[in-house]
Amino acid sequence: MIKRYFLNNKKRNFSIASIWIKGGSDMDSTSKKGVNKILCSLLTRGCEGFSNYTLSDYIESYGGELNQEIFEDGISISIKSLNEHFTKLFPLLDLITNKPILSETEFKKVKKSSINHIKKDKENPFNICFEKWRKIVYSSHPYAFNTIGNINDVSKITYNDVLVEFKNFKNREKYLISNNPEINGENFGILEKKIPKEKSGHVNHNLSPTDRFDYIDNDSNQTIIMMGNQTCSRRSSEYLPLKVLESYLSYGMSATLFKLFREKHGITYDLGVHYPLRIGNAPFLIYLSVSNKQALFAFELLSTLWQDLLFNQLTDAEIFLAKEKLKGSFLLGNQSLDEILQRKIQLISYGISPISGIALNSKINAISSLDILKLTNKYLSKPFLSISGKEKICFEISKMWEKNF
Repeated sequence: MIKRYFLNNKKRNFSIASIWIKGGSDMDSTSKKGVNKILCSLLTRGCEGFSNYTLSDYIESYGGELNQEIFEDGISISIKSLNEHFTKLFPLLDLITNKPILSETEFKKVKKSSINHIKKDKENPFNICFEKWRKIVYSSHPYAFNTIGNINDVSKITYNDVLVEFKNFKNREKYLISNNPEINGENFGILEKKIPKEKSGHVNHNLSPTDRFDYIDNDSNQTIIMMGNQTCSRRSSEYLPLKVLESYLSYGMSATLFKLFREKHGITYDLGVHYPLRIGNAPFLIYLSVSNKQALFAFELLSTLWQDLLFNQLTDAEIFLAKEKLKGSFLLGNQSLDEILQRKIQLISYGISPISGIALNSKINAISSLDILKLTNKYLSKPFLSISGKEKICFEISKMWEKNF
């Protein structure tokens, strides 16, 4: 059964409906990593009454868009069109999720596409470094694996494996959201959903520095550094303080990372913080890319910054600016209806009731520098480090790592 929700938003000349299916690549079984990605792609390649081509032609004839995406925690399928055509396209969502064709011919195409996608990902040293980081942080947890799977598993996935996975898929919780009231959903304004009590299930990695370090020998002029740890669920009260920390470190040209690595020293190609929404313990990591000549200096700077975060509170001016930038980022995220609906339905599936912008700002304003300091010590005192670079440089950084962390 699909749970329906209606976003009471101002009138627009187009409508969107999005289904969130709880459970994504985290549902992949051992030795079948990537099966839900294949299933997700296959769902939109034909359904009852429509082959792959006729489905595409039908949607395009009304100027509509059909999109699908897999996440660690769920699968998203959405359809979008002008209001006058929406009633003709909306029923397709039910057919796609409940009565897909799941053609064996299309399965072969999707499987080949997944393998090509995985190979393409391997060409990017950033992706390789991140995969290595996730493996040492999450071990055998579903978050340790890429949503598209790996070559060994995907190459062995059979058509029957996908059909079996679809039986599992049909029993998963599904949530539907739209800005169009004709879907007869519920209004967010009267939505009351009990939020499950957050469990304190964070794994305290009592590991040595050598067990929290790994590297990839990359014979190029670029060194990539990724450092961080798993933190908390989006449902946790600790989520927003960590978002303030993310804002302080990486939002805009006033961010600490930008000022330290680019403005003051001019040594990075790319840098930032990765802190996505997750129903489980989300990753929080700082990533940066530098030339080999600057790699050791860059790691020294990062180590100093890390120690500062662990031992010193943000100043009043720093936390005020970080909060204002975070509020601004939420406002920016509310400019696109696609983003609003995606975020709302994802949070609802996590058991989180939507709140107003005023209530959100009030929660942000209540966060103190001491709150952030406590969380950096809780989650980031024993970080994990992954490096992609020349072996000699990685070895030198590993010695600094063991000494400092």
